[in-house]
Amino acid sequence: MTLAQRSKRLESIHKKLVDKPTMRMTQMQDIAGCRAVFLRLNSVYRLVQGYKASKFDHKFRSEKDYINQPKADGYRCYHLVYEYCGTTDTSAYTGLRVEVQIRTQMQHAWATAVEAVGIFTKQALKSNQGDEDWLRFFALMGSAIAAIEKTTPVPGTPTAKKALIAEIDALTHKLHVKEMLQVYNATITTLGSAKDEKYFIVEVDPEALKITVRRYKAKQSEEANKLYTELESQLPDSSPNQIVLVSVDNINALKRAYPNYFLDTNLFSRLVDRVLKGDIPDPILQASLALDEPLPT
Repeated sequence: MTLAQRSKRLESIHKKLVDKPTMRMTQMQDIAGCRAVFLRLNSVYRLVQGYKASKFDHKFRSEKDYINQPKADGYRCYHLVYEYCGTTDTSAYTGLRVEVQIRTQMQHAWATAVEAVGIFTKQALKSNQGDEDWLRFFALMGSAIAAIEKTTPVPGTPTAKKALIAEIDALTHKLHVKEMLQVYNATITTLGSAKDEKYFIVEVDPEALKITVRRYKAKQSEEANKLYTELESQLPDSSPNQIVLVSVDNINALKRAYPNYFLDTNLFSRLVDRVLKGDIPDPILQASLALDEPLPT
């Protein structure tokens, strides 16, 4: 099990407030959030039921099952939204929304690939904006992964296996998908203490294929937060670079928890290969959840 936490990027918060003028911080469902990624689909729904059956102080606000009702862009995940109820010491946070995202590793691989390709093509694919062929490719792959997991296909995609694979194959060649996924071999530079690290500032420079990781000990949290704020404030709005501050137990866990910041698309690339080999069920037949579907090897 890998546990990690990341500070919400100011850019992300600012963009939501700008894009939705009527939005307020107290209405933002993911101003705080957590995500659980599981190997198997039954674990996802087991945790969902565990949350819904639990009795704690925070108020349940809403839920979205994007696994059995996937978004048109191919996004699949289970969302639960709670309203935080603070104690005397944390009353300032009362009323803020917390979003819980629960997904499988295949669904996470899809999301990671969307973000990585979006970074390199300088398109907001994650926000369903950009080249229509890339958007269509990811929607189709969403359906292919849904077929593997025996859940509902993505709306607007072929429900017959042969047609689905044929369209994915055509776009894979047109977009040079395999080549695109293979070029993400960035140079990783690490700075700071090699022992007892707890906080990491990760700076991704996709144009230079460079990733810089600054490491800090637990007692250096204030220093790490200060530098993170400075670096992010210096980043131009038009820059494709990304800067994040994360907390994990060690640098090895960092890449496992956040493959997108290392432009790691290996699992998704294997999924594409599996689909092109025809190793998926027929999407139209998937009416029940697959509880024991293994990951591709």
